[in-house]
Formats: sequence, C-alpha cells, structure tokens
Amino acid sequence: MLKRALISVFDKDGVLELAKFLMDRDVEIISTGGTYKYLKENGIKVIEVTEVTGFDEILDGRVKTLNPYIHGGILAIRDNKEHMKVINEKNITPIDMIVVNLYPFFDKVKEDISFEDKIEFIDIGGPTMLRSAAKNFRDVTVISDISDYKKVMSQIENNGDVDFETRKCLAGKVFNLTSAYDAAISNFLLNEEYPEYLSLSYKKMMDLRYGENPHQTAAYYASTFEKGSMKDFCQLNGKQLSYNNIKDMDIAWKTVWEFEEIACCGLKHNSPCGVAIADTVCEAYKKAYSCDPISIFGGIIAFNRIVDVETAKEVVKIFSEIVIAPGFEEDALEVLKSKKNLRVIKCETKPQCNGEIVKVDGGILVQSSDDKLLDKVEVVTEKAPTEEEKRDMIFGMKVVKYVKSNAIVVVKDGMAKGIGAGQVNRIWAAAEALDRAGDGVVMASDAFFPFGDVVEEAAKYNIKAIIQPGGSIRDKESVEACNKHGISMVFTGMRHFKH
Repeated sequence: MLKRALISVFDKDGVLELAKFLMDRDVEIISTGGTYKYLKENGIKVIEVTEVTGFDEILDGRVKTLNPYIHGGILAIRDNKEHMKVINEKNITPIDMIVVNLYPFFDKVKEDISFEDKIEFIDIGGPTMLRSAAKNFRDVTVISDISDYKKVMSQIENNGDVDFETRKCLAGKVFNLTSAYDAAISNFLLNEEYPEYLSLSYKKMMDLRYGENPHQTAAYYASTFEKGSMKDFCQLNGKQLSYNNIKDMDIAWKTVWEFEEIACCGLKHNSPCGVAIADTVCEAYKKAYSCDPISIFGGIIAFNRIVDVETAKEVVKIFSEIVIAPGFEEDALEVLKSKKNLRVIKCETKPQCNGEIVKVDGGILVQSSDDKLLDKVEVVTEKAPTEEEKRDMIFGMKVVKYVKSNAIVVVKDGMAKGIGAGQVNRIWAAAEALDRAGDGVVMASDAFFPFGDVVEEAAKYNIKAIIQPGGSIRDKESVEACNKHGISMVFTGMRHFKH
C-alpha cells in the first residue's frame, strides 16, 4: 500500500492529475524546487524535500536529493528486518513511489547554447533516484515516463497497488532511459572517434509496417543527440513507412545532395537507377526517369529543390513508393496527394555525415562516412578529357558513391545514361551499364580496373573518357588500352566501395 511518494519532474505535463490522485488516497507527497512550488500553487498538499532531509538545497540546486533520508527510504528492502531496523533507528521513512523525469539533455545538447549551459542540463539527482527505485522495484514503484501515469493510476484504483510485473517493467524502462541518457552525455563529452565502449543513444520514433520482408518486424530509432535528415523529415501523405522505405530514402536523399545543381535521383533496392542534374526540377526528373524507365517504377524519387506542379504531374504518371524533397508547392502537393498511397516526405535537413554502423552476428561494425569524392584528378593517358567530359566525370563519381559495388556509371550531359550495380565482377557491371546507356560519353568506376577488359568493352560503345581510382598492379594495361582506342583516363586515388 502506497504511503509516501516523491515527485520531481522537469516536464510538468500530467503531473498535477497524478499528484491529486495520490493526495486523494492519503499518499504523502514530497517534492523538490520547481515541482514543489508548482504542486503547492495548484492546491496539492506537499512537503518540501528539505523538510525530510533537514538540509537545504545547495550549489544552485545541484544537491538536494542526494541524501540518506531520500535514498535510504527508497532502497530499504521492506521484508529485510535488518534494513528496516536501520532506517527506523535513523528515523528514515520509506518512500513507495518515485516520479521523476530528467533535465532535457537530449534536446539541449542540440541547441545553439554554450558548452557550460549544456553541462547544466546533465541531471544527476534524477537518474540517481530513478536507479535506486528501479533496483528496489519489488517495493517501490518508479515512473520515468509521463505516458505511464494513467496505467499506474488505473492499477491503484482497481487493485489498491501496482502489481509486480508492472513495477518490473517500469524499472526496466528506467535503465533503458538512463543508459541512453548516459550514452548521449558520453558522446557529447568524449572526443574519440572510436571509444573503448560504443555507447548508443537512440529513441524509437515509430513502429514500421514490416522489415526487409513482410514476415520480419521492424522499428525506426533516431539519435537522441545527433542532427540528421532521416530524423527531421515530415510525412505529408501516404501509408506507413517500412524498413526498406527509410533505407532507400536515406540513399536517395544523400545522392541528390551531392550536387549543388538542381538534381533528381530515382532509386530502387537501395541503389540509384537514375540520376540527373538540370536547369529545372521537371527537366531533372525527366532525365533521371529516362535512364531506366523500368526500374524507377515502384521506386523512390528524391529532389534537392522544391517540387513544382509541372514536376508533380510528371511524377504521378507512374507508381512510386516515395517522393522526398525540401518542400512542395501547394498545387504540387495536391497533385501528389491524388495518389493516396504515395508517401510524400518533406525534409529540410541536408545529410549530416554522422558515420555508419552495421550489425553483424555478435558485433557491430563502425566507420566514418564516405564524405570525400577524390584525392586527385590525374590524367594518365595521351589524350586529356575535355572540360565537358571532366564535368561528367565528376558527376559520375558522385553517383558511383551510392551505387552498390561493383559499380559502373555511364554519363552524358549531366545524366546517368546507364548504371551497373551490385555485380560480382567489374566487367559484368560495365557491360550492364554500357548496354543500358547506348550513347554514353563518360564512364565512372567505384574501384580500379583489375584488367584491361573494361576499357575494351567501353571502346565498343564509343566511350570517350573514363574516371577511376587507379591503384591496380595492371593500371598500365588499362592505360595502354585507352591510348589504343583514343580514350582519356583520369585517376582519382580514392575508392568508393559500397557493399
């Protein structure tokens, strides 16, 4: 049976209803600082924590609940005679419920405030009380989540107390929260790219329709302390997102933001199937679409500019899963909404390059983002590329970064004419891209050519210029093949594998 509760919350939402509920059941309420003042002003009979501890709050409120009269009351095991004897001798009253939510470090760490101000939003007393109560959950009900107020009140009203399984679950939520809270603080303070312990802090944003396949379950979590485009988007239309939708959105969005020019990317199965730059959004879409009109069907379409009504009318001519852009003209949005299942996503945040994490069985691989394009632009052939070819070379390398390896992209006039993706050898990728391109001019490769066969294949399709990292022991073979066919070749010194 509840006799005493301690309430100390930063977010006051719902706490007045809970406090009144407890007061009406003769539960003695103690509180701190702002919460004490708020409850008292609203007619709640409440005792200030300093009356319990006999010690004033000090150090600008940094120390107020870190006291044996508080933690002894929380941690004493009720059916342990020695524990109860000690707290009786010390005049410590048991505390049966802890209601605490923390200083909003998750939010404040992302704000444009000083380092010192961010430090002040690191909660110490709150997590300590929560952890104490969670450890002693058999005897103490601990609430760290506002959404649990009604559940707890319902159980007390119907059963007179909170049952064991609920208290256990609430305790688990505490350690789930405090581990993420501590991880966010750790990442804020540590200046190490790869610390000894990998501390992750992510909050569930939504349950997803399913995982990679319909029989797999999935959820989406967003970082509590990092900025990022895939946590700041807003869905304006369409059905619930799936696991594959978010993965595909991420790559399509990163692809278009490789370009300062107006750009469009069509993407399918996590690899671009059409990319183009142009003077207008509609022209960029038409060029991207024409690269592979078959694969883009049922795919993701991304733009790095606001979508106008002319473009929207083109987009709705085919079935697409998602359209993502920084914004949509009002008339364009109405056109897109005519497809009720089309997910329309507004995202105003550019990719942040926060690094990459991949789970393997029993471990996690962590790496920095592939946020560079090339180390050099070294012409290694007798013939040099034209300025127009150089522009298409750079375009091609920007696309190659997001195409599954082995990756070959054939380009002409700021447009991916053919994309060869995910093949287990480079000649197959090249043949696929060249066959689709038809009349491409420039070829870009994510890695070096291990043999001269790729150049020989390119020559059959009248490719005029090739850009690749270089670095193979057979580089000379490829260079000689280019010289034989009058093709210019540039080495970048930087590989872009994407597995």
